[in-house]
Amino acid sequence: MKIPHGLLLGVDLGTSSVKAVLVTGDGQTLAAGSAEYPIIQTKPGYAEQDPEAWWQAVCKAVRMAVKMYGESARITAIGLSGQMHGTVLLDGQNEVLAHAIIWADQRSAHQVQEITARVGLERLTALAGSPVATGFQAATLLWVRQERPELWRRIEHVLLPKDYLRWRMTGDLAAEPSDASGALLLDVRRRAWSDDLLSLLEIDAAWLPPLQAARAVAGTLTAEAAAELGLPAGLPVVTGAADTACSALGAGVVEPGEMLLTLSSGGQLLQPLTEVRVDPLGRAHTFCSALEPEEGAGWYQMGAILAAGLALRWLRDNVLGLTGADAYERMTAWAGEAPPGAGGLLFLPYLSGERTPHMNPEARGALLGLTGRHGRCEIARAVLEGVTFACYDAFSVLAELGAHPAAVVLAGGGAASRVWQQIVADVFGLPVRPLAVSEQSALGAAILAGAGLDWFDAAEAARAWASYGDETAPDPARHAFYQEAFGAFRTAYANNATLFGALGRLVTA
Repeated sequence: MKIPHGLLLGVDLGTSSVKAVLVTGDGQTLAAGSAEYPIIQTKPGYAEQDPEAWWQAVCKAVRMAVKMYGESARITAIGLSGQMHGTVLLDGQNEVLAHAIIWADQRSAHQVQEITARVGLERLTALAGSPVATGFQAATLLWVRQERPELWRRIEHVLLPKDYLRWRMTGDLAAEPSDASGALLLDVRRRAWSDDLLSLLEIDAAWLPPLQAARAVAGTLTAEAAAELGLPAGLPVVTGAADTACSALGAGVVEPGEMLLTLSSGGQLLQPLTEVRVDPLGRAHTFCSALEPEEGAGWYQMGAILAAGLALRWLRDNVLGLTGADAYERMTAWAGEAPPGAGGLLFLPYLSGERTPHMNPEARGALLGLTGRHGRCEIARAVLEGVTFACYDAFSVLAELGAHPAAVVLAGGGAASRVWQQIVADVFGLPVRPLAVSEQSALGAAILAGAGLDWFDAAEAARAWASYGDETAPDPARHAFYQEAFGAFRTAYANNATLFGALGRLVTA
């Protein structure tokens, strides 16, 4: 692959922060920047963010990366990645009408039931490739119509999070199949907005932006946006893709038979597909990938859990009250001091409800088996094990549908922990290959930027750019032990499933 001159800027809008990376044409990251923003929770179950806070964080992160590198003249294109499912509402003057309702929001549980009943689960999964869940754009829009009619009447445009960023950069409205499929308004096979779903849900098709390929150049950086970002005006801005789809590119997981487990705010297990394969029981998601079908695996099947890193953050902030840049390292080190099984302590990580396999927004977290001898080491290990059990529970659905990987590529913040790597290997009974790059979604966005300039084929670059740390092998005895513990994990959910709803009703404002 010929290495072009110039740099690519990849920007990934995550749930808690934005990352920006400057990458060479052969995948070397030369500089990076990041900036955080809060999740706004005005009521129990609500999860919102301010799109203006996203933009200010993007400007800060990009300027940080440019400053680290030293200059911006070599940047030749921008690629985007972003958190899936969220809803940004604009009026006729393209002004933001309200805070964005993001993927972790649970207010639309009634609308999820309504959509499933109105469309039918079998028809819904056949058309959209996935069941609908709280926080998905389709459910959020129905909630707005029913609960905020005055807001509904002012809507002229509906955007996904990264598409709002691109509009701020270029002034052009656009979308692409990978993120659009997560809205649950796309015909996943045709890779086009679904007339049937829009009609059944009474959503105006004119609100949705035109679709184009993830690697298509969507516009150029305006002078105003360039001044705020500290970049040259006129840079091509490539359409980009959903963070999960970009993550697969950045991890080099682009072939059927490969498996990516990302432990970030949530957790996702992903296997590429060359054709649409759906779960008729509605436990897993089939979405479009960042690649067009003629470029390779045009779809992927995913199991998702809602609290992976979020569970560890909860432990850090709400339980242990830790501060400092090394807080996560300290917690995982404590977890390494406890034995497998955490001394009989079991953690259910359902802090925000759960997706695969339960699709239950009322699911709640729990620590079971607490005794007076348990301390921070056992609790920290129980959290790591509980998140891993939840991921394995999601994997069991993918395995039932045909996934049989030879190894697990591990990405996200959890990939940096040797303790967590070993837990994943032992629970799954598979070798774990930790991704050496920590910001793989931003790297995937940079790959799409290069493909948009015709520098290279996106799948070819993904395979060439990916790098991994030392492989972690599973221990057969610990795998057998964890199989028994996983049975207890499943039983714990089943025994408490009816209680979760009752507990939710006890919450006072």
